[in-house]
Amino acid sequence: MTNATVPIRVALIGMGRMGQAIDALAADRNCEIAARIGRTESANGINLAMLNGAHVAIEFSHPETAIANAIACLRAGCPVVVGTTGWSKQLGELEAAVIHTQRAALWTANFSLGVQLFLTVAEEAARRFSRSTGFDPHLIETHHAAKKDAPSGTAMAIEERLRAGGLGVVPITSIRVGSVPGTHEIVFDAPFEQVRISHEARDRRVFAHGALVAAQWLANKTTPGVYTMRDVISS
Repeated sequence: MTNATVPIRVALIGMGRMGQAIDALAADRNCEIAARIGRTESANGINLAMLNGAHVAIEFSHPETAIANAIACLRAGCPVVVGTTGWSKQLGELEAAVIHTQRAALWTANFSLGVQLFLTVAEEAARRFSRSTGFDPHLIETHHAAKKDAPSGTAMAIEERLRAGGLGVVPITSIRVGSVPGTHEIVFDAPFEQVRISHEARDRRVFAHGALVAAQWLANKTTPGVYTMRDVISS
C-alpha cells in the first residue's frame, strides 16, 4: 500500500492523445510518471524493468494490444488500469490472469466521473420509463473521427444499464466526426413530446483525471480482483 502523501508512481502504456493528457496532468494529481512505454518499446512485450518501479500502470494503447499489455503488467507484479476500449470479448483472459497472478486490474469504458453518475441516472430513468407507454428509447453517441470502435464502450455500458432498468434492447446510433471528445444522449420519444438526457465531455482531460483517480485507488487496493469505476465511486 502507498502513502497518500507520497506520489503514486505510474507507468504509462500508450503515448497517444490520452497518454499525453495523463502525462500532462499527473503531477497536479500527486502522481509521478515512472515510465512512458509507446508502441515501439512494448513491441517485444512489457517486463518488470520497463515498468521502472511503478506502483500501477495505466494502459491506453490499441484494442489489439491492450490485453497482452495488461497481462504482462500483472505477470510483472504491477496492478493495471485498462483504459483502451474495444477488447471486452477478451475480458475472460484478464480475469484469468488476475486469478493466476493474484494482482488487481481495473477497466472501464469511460473514466469520466460524470459518466459514472450518468450511468446510475440512466438505469433509474429506464426504470421509470419502462412503466410508461408510448415512449421509444434511443441512444446516440458521437466521437471524434479517429475513434476505432462503434458503438463506443460507453454507449454499450449505457445500453446495459437501460436494460437493467427494465427496457428491452435499445438501438444505438454512432456518429464519428471531427474531434468530439465524447457525447452520449438518451432519447425517450413519444408522439407529442420528447425527453433527452445527455452527457458531454468538453475536454479530453476529464478522462485523464478519472484514469489517475482510478490508478491511485488501485495502487492502494490490497485485494486481488477485476474492478471497474463503479467500485471507485462507491468506495
